[in-house]
Amino acid sequence: MSGPSTYVPQTDLTRWLDSRLPILRLAHDTIWTFPTPRNLNFWYAFGAILTFCLGVQIVTGIVLAMHYVPNAGMAFDSVENIMRDVNYGWLLRYVHSNGASMFFLAVYVHMFRGLYYGSFKAPREMLWILGVIIYLLMVVTAFMGYVLPWGQMSFWAATVITNLFTSLDQVIPHLGSVIATWLWGDFAVGDATLNRFFSLHYLLPFVIAAVVGLHIWALHVPGNNNPLGIDVKGPQDSLPFHPYYTAKDAFYTGLFAILFAVLVFYLPEFVGNPDNNIPANPLVTPTDIVPEWYLLPFYAMLRSVPQKLIGVLVLVGSLLTLAFIPWLDWSPVRSNRFRPLMKQLFWVFVVDCIVLGYCGSQSVDAARFGIPLVWVARIATAYYYAFFWLIMPIVGLIETPKKIPASISQSVLGDSAAAPAE
Repeated sequence: MSGPSTYVPQTDLTRWLDSRLPILRLAHDTIWTFPTPRNLNFWYAFGAILTFCLGVQIVTGIVLAMHYVPNAGMAFDSVENIMRDVNYGWLLRYVHSNGASMFFLAVYVHMFRGLYYGSFKAPREMLWILGVIIYLLMVVTAFMGYVLPWGQMSFWAATVITNLFTSLDQVIPHLGSVIATWLWGDFAVGDATLNRFFSLHYLLPFVIAAVVGLHIWALHVPGNNNPLGIDVKGPQDSLPFHPYYTAKDAFYTGLFAILFAVLVFYLPEFVGNPDNNIPANPLVTPTDIVPEWYLLPFYAMLRSVPQKLIGVLVLVGSLLTLAFIPWLDWSPVRSNRFRPLMKQLFWVFVVDCIVLGYCGSQSVDAARFGIPLVWVARIATAYYYAFFWLIMPIVGLIETPKKIPASISQSVLGDSAAAPAE
């Protein structure tokens, strides 16, 4: 999909700029005329939506940082000051806090779409790996941001998660405790911890933006995948990105922004935890310590294992598994549209992730219909690992796929694609 530039400067100014800083050439080749498969559907708009979310988080975060005080004795009050006294501070905070949820909602749709249509397969392995790196950076950034309001859930979430490192003491004595103390900057979660988390929470979004740049670069080398999972055969299979996909992405980003606005203005605390409206108190432990909804599936995996070190390994392994997906699916067919068995198992996997999220949101001793949810979480965790390490490679070998269209244009236009123009 990449090739020689077709940009031709039209004025003396653009010729002068092009010879010194060819930024207009870059925009022309990567946006205006970039050949894009003509059959991309709604699910492919989430790349643009994620760019919008990242921009919103960076802009609102910078403004909030102007008023936030990263001090254990003042952090909670500074957030209250933002909400009550700063002009439109309530709006900035709700956009930022709910923006994190909308960001993860969009990234999960983006990832599941990539899994369904086989966007991780050759020659797009690096594209997928960079996406996984972005996701891991998002998880770390979101966790640190969750700590900053310094409410009860913030403090105890920081305490629980950082204490996971102490499980390494079972491997090398004192190693985990040293790492935890280094993270805290003290002998417990406190003022130094808050300062460090604030600094990293401010820095990491810019790191994410840099990796997003690499992600887009990696996309432009092989070009977009498409719902059929077949390669572009010629110009009849593609359209220029502008105006077709710029208009389409703008429309769906607008719809997403409307949903975002409904959450901010009508349900601003819908995804929040009421305990975080209580100032942090190291002497009072909340009844249930839970992360934000977008981390609940991994929290359920961690909690489903009674042995601390093994639970941490299961958690870390579930995240690292994502990076190996390009080499775990051995089917020659990319898209699940043409893989009837894998399609069904994929949707079971989606339900499995939702079940894990539900289990993670409930008390550790909760039960439904007489079945302890911890056992449901264990079965769901087993399926999570089995899907990637057993089902993907085995089904890829034994499955008989459906017939794949000869080209994108044939699928879109039918027989008229091959008919000569009169």
